[in-house]
Amino acid sequence: MGKRDIDSIRGRRQFLENYRVELTEWAPPVSVAFLVVLIFLSAMIQYRVGFMGSNYIATRDNLTEALQNIGPEVENETDEGKKDVAKPSSDGITVPVQTAQKTQKMAEVYTINDDSAGWIKIDGTVIDYPVMQTPGDEQYYLNRDFDGRYSAYGCIIADTDSTIGTGTAAEDYTDGTRPGTNIILHGHNMKNGTMFGSLDKYRTQSYEKSHSRIKFSSLYEDREYEICAVFLSQVYKKNQTDVFKYYQFFNAENEDEFNDFYDNIKKLSMYDTGVTAEYGDEFITLSVCAYHVDNGRLVVVGKRIK
Repeated sequence: MGKRDIDSIRGRRQFLENYRVELTEWAPPVSVAFLVVLIFLSAMIQYRVGFMGSNYIATRDNLTEALQNIGPEVENETDEGKKDVAKPSSDGITVPVQTAQKTQKMAEVYTINDDSAGWIKIDGTVIDYPVMQTPGDEQYYLNRDFDGRYSAYGCIIADTDSTIGTGTAAEDYTDGTRPGTNIILHGHNMKNGTMFGSLDKYRTQSYEKSHSRIKFSSLYEDREYEICAVFLSQVYKKNQTDVFKYYQFFNAENEDEFNDFYDNIKKLSMYDTGVTAEYGDEFITLSVCAYHVDNGRLVVVGKRIK
């Protein structure tokens, strides 16, 4: 993608912003008072139906259209054609050196908004969105769109404790940093099915069978996951210690920690997906509000296969 494509994205956005003004200019002359009332009522109606959210979807569609034909192009070498190696720090601890370059696709997204941490897509569904991560304020995009404007739809948010990683599996992450054991993504359960609203369909096993792959691109590589568990849970009180809090698992320090998470999600799963995992595997966890209990959650977990 070049400058022309980015200008095209911006041009479409400008068109959306100017559309209402242009309609007003084309309208027949009416009294000023009537125009003021009409504009006020129109603004109120648009706010109620989520006009800003619709703008976000338009932005998402424009970005998707512009980026869908761009394949991953990862460069793992320096300008001299030699790969950097990990260097020891002053205290003797080896610190990995970042040599991986952003893929062309994600570099374009990151240029538009540097809060971008990746992109999630599930073929055959509406899930096809940028993923945002803001360590300083995890809830920043809870009610903001990709451009930072108010939106009831919000964005797909990577938990601030999730380590997405900066290198590539092809180089065993010697060109960056290894991702954590579990990446948790949060999204709103919209009634119109957008954002993570369609995850509710995974209650049915037949739906899972036909939508079993989760595609997630970090800034540096394209990854793929196969769904291994679908279950209902909730956000528990802090003083509850005898419960399984899936949302607190990000990295397995040992095999026991890995097995505790894995055994629990398989035990809670609504059905057997046929996908198994073992110590050393990585997961992606999609979490959305559910209404079977207070602070309920529907959770879809995928095991990395690529």
